[in-house]
Amino acid sequence: MSDYGSSYLSIQKSLKDLFPERSPVLIAVSKTKPYEVVREAYLQGIREFGENYIPEAITKFTQLREEFPEAVTSVKLHHIGPVQSGTLRKLFGIFSHTHGVGSLSSLKELLKRAEKEKTLIRYFIQTNLTGEDTKHGLSLSHLLSLKDSLTSYQNEFCIWEGFMGMGPSSGDLSETREVFSQLADFRNSQFPDKKLSMGMSGDYEIACELGSDYLRVGSKIFGERDYGKESI
Repeated sequence: MSDYGSSYLSIQKSLKDLFPERSPVLIAVSKTKPYEVVREAYLQGIREFGENYIPEAITKFTQLREEFPEAVTSVKLHHIGPVQSGTLRKLFGIFSHTHGVGSLSSLKELLKRAEKEKTLIRYFIQTNLTGEDTKHGLSLSHLLSLKDSLTSYQNEFCIWEGFMGMGPSSGDLSETREVFSQLADFRNSQFPDKKLSMGMSGDYEIACELGSDYLRVGSKIFGERDYGKESI
């Protein structure tokens, strides 16, 4: 049996040692991992999980709630994939946060659906600071042009938490640092009350150093993924 809880706590401890002034939320990204892995992680004390694929998440975490009813309130499940209009209605009732709202159209639809479902969800606006066509998200210049109206994009059931950012697909750490720094500076100067979701297994220490409030870490906790099992 793998000790996911120890890996999780080890990352938390190392970050506390490196950056004692920081207390980011560590999201254990369990996408593509089977229910048995999620179950063991839960039993070992992990309470913040991240999933990309909505049907997969619903299957696993519905089963977790059935087996452990207290998980309904004790576990927070973060949707960390792109928000798509055709499936966003399925976010409600299973996810506490969604980190991939990458367009105004999907944001407006999320707001409408939240009013209809009357179920709370918190969202992050996804940014695209690398200019890669393969990444969703809004540029900082676009966000700046919307500054006066952005705070209106929330309601009783849909709360704007902050901004999400990713490093370049190349994994270049110097470019990653530059991207994270740009987003942190933008947040600090324009929306200081908002939170940041930056950092994954290969760059979470840089993200924490630069002030990220949420870290999305998968392989450092659960091991490498089987991408052949991915689904929409």
